[in-house]
Amino acid sequence: MGLDRIQLTGKDILEKNFKTGMRGYNQEEVDEFLDIIIQDYEAFQQEMDKLKQENERLRKQSDQSRTRSTTTNHQVNYDILKRVSNLEKAVFGKKYADADS
Repeated sequence: MGLDRIQLTGKDILEKNFKTGMRGYNQEEVDEFLDIIIQDYEAFQQEMDKLKQENERLRKQSDQSRTRSTTTNHQVNYDILKRVSNLEKAVFGKKYADADS
């Protein structure tokens, strides 16, 4: 599955030469080549769909992680401010803490 199923490159398509018969190109050869192209494009589309879904899943996961991180950062900031306030009270005494309020 996936990109390993791709049989042609852009160069292969560009450089493909069809043999001509009495009425032009050999229709069977053209049809076989077009069948390969169709298979490749279907495989490309499936792979792109799969990658789009994975990209969307990762984007949602990243958004959720960012939200959790922000909430955690706010809590950490609050805790740090509370500790600093308690430290100021301990170092400078009640008089300093009252002046701040």
